[in-house]
Amino acid sequence: MEFGAFLSDAFGRIEEGVHAVVDGLPERDLEERPGPEANPIAWLVWHIARIQDDHISDAAGHEQVWLAHGWNDRFGLALDDRDVGYGHTAEQVGRVRGVSGAALLDYYDAVHARTLDFVGGLTAPDLDRIVDTGWDPPVSLGVRLVSVINDNQQHAGQAAYVRGLLEGR
Repeated sequence: MEFGAFLSDAFGRIEEGVHAVVDGLPERDLEERPGPEANPIAWLVWHIARIQDDHISDAAGHEQVWLAHGWNDRFGLALDDRDVGYGHTAEQVGRVRGVSGAALLDYYDAVHARTLDFVGGLTAPDLDRIVDTGWDPPVSLGVRLVSVINDNQQHAGQAAYVRGLLEGR
């Protein structure tokens, strides 16, 4: 298996998880929290897309889909346009509202397509390129990709768990 195909498969599994959570979900369930501090599905899916968009765009050297294609305006969230949800308080999490499941999936799918375009052509030697010198040690592309995949998979699992809780009520 070529390395680009390996990465495409990993990101494809995230895409499958995101769609499995949102597809067919009643709109009212997107914003429901299973507890006062818990993250709702809308926030989790938005965060998955935002992290992937932000980190992959930075590594690829292009503008985020969120900004370049006006998703920030379409969603109209009371958050900074570059916010990805990292470190959000419960109050900030609650600002991700009023977004349909279709819109969440449309934005996620646009990010996913851009991600596949980028990772599909990568080779193993590309992974050593430093993409972030703000850390000690500096972050390589390989470490950044593992970080994005790990974060996205964890949050997709959380979203699936929340959906299961909501369906079991």
